[in-house]
Amino acid sequence: MATQQGDVDELFDVKNAYYIGSYQQCINESQKVKPSTPEKEIERDTFLHRAYIAQRKYAVVMDDIKPSSPAELQAVRMFAEYRSNESKRDAIVAELDQKMSKSVDAANTTFLLMAASLYYHESNMDAALRTLHQGDSLECMAMTIQVLLSLDRLDLARKELKKMQEQDEDATLTQLATAWVNIAVGGEKLQDAYYIFQEMCEKYSSTLLLLNGQATCYMAQNRWEEAEGALQEALDKDSGHPETLINLVVLTQHLGKAAEVTNRYLSQLKDAHRTHPFLRDYLAKENEFDRLSMQFAPTATA
Repeated sequence: MATQQGDVDELFDVKNAYYIGSYQQCINESQKVKPSTPEKEIERDTFLHRAYIAQRKYAVVMDDIKPSSPAELQAVRMFAEYRSNESKRDAIVAELDQKMSKSVDAANTTFLLMAASLYYHESNMDAALRTLHQGDSLECMAMTIQVLLSLDRLDLARKELKKMQEQDEDATLTQLATAWVNIAVGGEKLQDAYYIFQEMCEKYSSTLLLLNGQATCYMAQNRWEEAEGALQEALDKDSGHPETLINLVVLTQHLGKAAEVTNRYLSQLKDAHRTHPFLRDYLAKENEFDRLSMQFAPTATA
């Protein structure tokens, strides 16, 4: 059935699948949809290639996006190159810093999101926030909330959420951001967050992002066995998903499982996700503990 231009976003299914973490569905929808304008075609392609990045298929993105591709897609390629090539990361960050020091096209939302994502992976939260504040899209605001919550700035995250709700309260991104803020608030808000994830699972599909959201709600309520069920379902979908593995590390500790069970998940993280912010922080603490242990170790006396 024909719809009037502007009434419905023709890329809704593509974007929505990406937002809830259903990346293969996003790819499938991208390949089915026939955009009505060149601008919509570029937007579709940015979500298609971002979904490939989420699946860690960096080579596909690098091969598809050429030097002649539009600026939005170049930004996606930059992030794919950053994620895929550890030896080039410093050079890519330096080049991005140079771009950010000049006038940036704030209308290029994809560039702002990719630049902020890169800074986030570098644990440079100030730069990520400065970048995101140049945009006014729901996605920029949603990512701002993620960064603010990682800094324990719930007060500022709430203000950003209010702006999202004023712009579009029913949007998937706004609902997800509401759940993230509710988790940070805790208490009875945890159940509200759980219901948001559950409703999306029922309406769309139970993705890794949504299952980990549910598991986080359960863990914050000390409902460890239910959390284990959600995480096991997530593990069955992707045994190498970093957030699932991180949550399982936490869960197994609280359930008092054997040390080798926790170590197995940590080993998987170390094998496949050595540059993940959680693991970088964990390894830094591990090294610091080893250093202090050596410092205070008993010494042999004559």
